[in-house]
Amino acid sequence: MEKTLNVCYQEKPCYDIVYSKDFSDLADEIKKIGFENRKICLITDSNVDGLYSNEVCDILNKVAKTVIKCVIPAGEANKNLDEINKIYEQLILNHFDRHDLIVALGGGVVGDMSGFTAATYLRGIAFIQIPTTLLAQSDSSIGGKTGVDYKGYKNMVGAFYMPKLVYMNISTLKTLDERQFASGFAEVMKHGIIKDSEFYTWLIDNMYEIDDRDIDTLLEMVYRSCLVKKAVVEKDPTEKGERALLNFGHTLGHAIEKYKNFELMHGECISLGFVAAAFISWKKGLLSMEEYYEVRDMLVPFNLPISLDSIDADEVIKLTKSDKKADADKIKFILIKKIGRAVIDTTVTDDEMRAALEEIDWSKKANE
Repeated sequence: MEKTLNVCYQEKPCYDIVYSKDFSDLADEIKKIGFENRKICLITDSNVDGLYSNEVCDILNKVAKTVIKCVIPAGEANKNLDEINKIYEQLILNHFDRHDLIVALGGGVVGDMSGFTAATYLRGIAFIQIPTTLLAQSDSSIGGKTGVDYKGYKNMVGAFYMPKLVYMNISTLKTLDERQFASGFAEVMKHGIIKDSEFYTWLIDNMYEIDDRDIDTLLEMVYRSCLVKKAVVEKDPTEKGERALLNFGHTLGHAIEKYKNFELMHGECISLGFVAAAFISWKKGLLSMEEYYEVRDMLVPFNLPISLDSIDADEVIKLTKSDKKADADKIKFILIKKIGRAVIDTTVTDDEMRAALEEIDWSKKANE
């Protein structure tokens, strides 16, 4: 164990985030939270299964009464109720009860689906997160958001349900391909942009070490990213107010993700959403032109997109109306006043969104 961070819920200690460079402390951590000699269901996906599930199952078998494994097909397209039903069936057939444990081994999709299964099976059983992607380690495994997509609409069915433990083996980040790593980094950058300008500067200063995936730099990066998320979710665990700031870039980002039929990775769409939100912030007089271009241009060295070949702006705007973040028919937009300070805005118009989408539409920029 390298570091530990405790997350509170309703002002009481709720679960630890354990940072390690391997899985060597996992068995002891499971014992600490009281799940020795219980049934464990390991949920993973078809990509992670061949990388880590044998090692993790061997560790779980040392502390568990029984270990079963459910492997879901990898990818956002499989984050649906049909796959959840298959997991329910295995839990029922293997007689899992409320004292047993679900273990999520994988990225954000696995974590969201495992958490939703745990929240709803027998009205709630315990689960832990073992995130293996940068997106999951820096963001989605923390804060208790669980859910599945419904007919392509992101996370429309879900629950707030806290894990008992989040165990991060930072070395798993070394097996990510470049695109996955960059996608996860979008969420890391987001935390600096919305809440911590010093962290944002640190990311820029350590650009080469991050790109080289230096293990000590990655551990520090993920830890500091989690500090921002922890601070926000502890104040607002069920997104009644400030937690909405974590949705910076997500309003148009989620709509673009749906518009592109999930051909782009989540972080790539969120990166485009950053540019659009920063552009709107500039046009509303919250950011200077120089600050807007800094936010946009600093995404490029981290292999994140800042434009698309072409966009049907009206179709993307239409998709924002079905976003779960809408409030009384108003789009809850996150804008920035400066790096490190985000604000909630419900006055963003369709015309402002259209102008922002045209800004990231390369076909329109090329013809100017």
